Amino acid sequence: MTLMARVESVRLVKPVHQSEFVLGLREEARRETLPIHVGVHEPGLDTHRIKNTVLWIDERGEVAQQYQKIHLFDVDIKGGPVLKESQWVEPGMKILPPFDTPFLECSPVPSCSLALRRQGTDIITYPSAFTVPTGTAHWEVLLRARAIETQSYIIAAAQAGKHNEKRVSYGHSMIVDPWGVVLAELGDATEEPDIATAEINHDLLRKVRLEVPLLRRTDVYPEI
Repeated sequence: MTLMARVESVRLVKPVHQSEFVLGLREEARRETLPIHVGVHEPGLDTHRIKNTVLWIDERGEVAQQYQKIHLFDVDIKGGPVLKESQWVEPGMKILPPFDTPFLECSPVPSCSLALRRQGTDIITYPSAFTVPTGTAHWEVLLRARAIETQSYIIAAAQAGKHNEKRVSYGHSMIVDPWGVVLAELGDATEEPDIATAEINHDLLRKVRLEVPLLRRTDVYPEI
């Protein structure tokens, strides 16, 4: 998820344990016995920047993992958007290990996908807010490439719609299997919010990893 915050947003954010939004989601997760994966904003270490955080709230309503975005989105496209996430957001400093879910081992750290695959992840999530130019050019290509190179399921929830006169998010939420096949895809910024679902096939995951093993030449280049 990419954040382009305003000054008032910095003043409004609260820690996760005090956020009415997060507390409400935790209650919903408990009531429905359903895990929730969501992006939130937290106060940064200084007063001028905030944290861009992804939470995994488990089916008991507990915050099982809390990842702070490491790679921020700065872009200056000729004739397109000029976005400087680093101006408002404090970058995270660590990769978190995969964690157990009712499905498979899951990781919300897309920029470090190969390192997470080595640690045993089966699902990598990509909560995002791509711009239209970068989304059109890169979104599907990047997601399918990450699925193939890590032999993992990719679940990418993408913000869609017009935020203001200058900014529109690309949308096209997507689920990709370990062979790079797009199992589900939603629409773009002109459509209403929707939900995509797909089956997580444990047999396919094992089959792909057995038949096309990932061989890393760590005697030639460092382990990622």
